[in-house]
Amino acid sequence: MSKPKRLQAFWSDYGLPWLLPVLLIIVWQLLGTAGFIPARVLPTPLAIVKAAIALSSSGELFEYIGISTQRALIGFAIGAAIGFALGFLNGIAPMMEKLTDTSMQMLRTIPHLSLIPLVILWFGIGEEAKIFIVALGVMFPVYLNTLHGIRSVEPGLIEMGRIYGLSGWKLFRTVILPGALPSILVGIRFALGIMWITLIVAETISSDSGIGYMAMNAREFFQMNVVVLSILLYAILGKLSDSIAKYMERSWLKWHPHYRQKP
Repeated sequence: MSKPKRLQAFWSDYGLPWLLPVLLIIVWQLLGTAGFIPARVLPTPLAIVKAAIALSSSGELFEYIGISTQRALIGFAIGAAIGFALGFLNGIAPMMEKLTDTSMQMLRTIPHLSLIPLVILWFGIGEEAKIFIVALGVMFPVYLNTLHGIRSVEPGLIEMGRIYGLSGWKLFRTVILPGALPSILVGIRFALGIMWITLIVAETISSDSGIGYMAMNAREFFQMNVVVLSILLYAILGKLSDSIAKYMERSWLKWHPHYRQKP
């Protein structure tokens, strides 16, 4: 590929997606500096950056980010593992689906954040309650997409695998999992978004550490720049999670025409 085409591809892949956010930040800064947006309503991006630098210097910012990320990942791992296992079992065993799917669909329709009062009664306001809520929110998208992915595998491919002597784990690893993987990864991307949304709510209700605690503590002292910084941190972490999931798609689905690298 020639240099101009490489530059064009780089701009298309990495520059264009960030063009609108950068323009919005510039407009936001200009309107704030000109006084059209009062600082007590929405501080400027520059004030937020200064708050981030101050919190980074004291080490508080990285500590809060680390604690929130740990909570999110533990809850995600538990919820995704349960959702994947149930989706897989229900996808290959009709009897298992008849036994559990109705219950799963009924539970899925309950807004998991509405369970927070009940979860606090069960677990108190400790880490277990936050991780439980995150795991519950993550479980259903992974379950549904895994189930859909397993069912979407072409029966002819499974039959061909059996003709070639594949069975059990080998048949699952070679035929079923690759066929279901696109749908499973969609579920993971969807679940990652729910993971951060759920964590935001869980941390702002009751917490003594993490990004949510930083936001609530800043609210008590009317530190609007820190409050907005907390919100932006969730957005950045959410975008980072989605980028990792997209990288996984490109790495694991190279055989798929849609994800194949262009020459």
